[in-house]
Amino acid sequence: MTDPRDATPHSPDDRDSLRRLLAAERIGTVGQIAALSREFEGIVQANALVAVDDEHDPEGSSTAFERAHVASLLAQARQHLDDLDRALERLEAGEYGLCAVCGEPIPWERLEIRPATTTCVRCAAAAHR
Repeated sequence: MTDPRDATPHSPDDRDSLRRLLAAERIGTVGQIAALSREFEGIVQANALVAVDDEHDPEGSSTAFERAHVASLLAQARQHLDDLDRALERLEAGEYGLCAVCGEPIPWERLEIRPATTTCVRCAAAAHR
């Protein structure tokens, strides 16, 4: 197999490497979701044991913040998992590794760092201006 860095990221020779990259990222994200779910449930259960009045209990506001923070992280992880699943679909369709904006190949280094990305660095930077 060719070195993925020597070929465009969407070449057929790189399909296995890209699939492994996405699968590894997916496994990590599923683990993160499981851990965050356990943490969130722990916070909820701990609050259920104590009649917390967030308005008058000095601990209530920090508990509410912690619960909201973990819920936000959990939502982000679930969104990332959805993004990875869509990336796997794009890989199977032969569209993975191509910028959704300009159609150019996304550099391998960017795909390694952000495997679910749909844009090259130039188009991503332009979108944030």
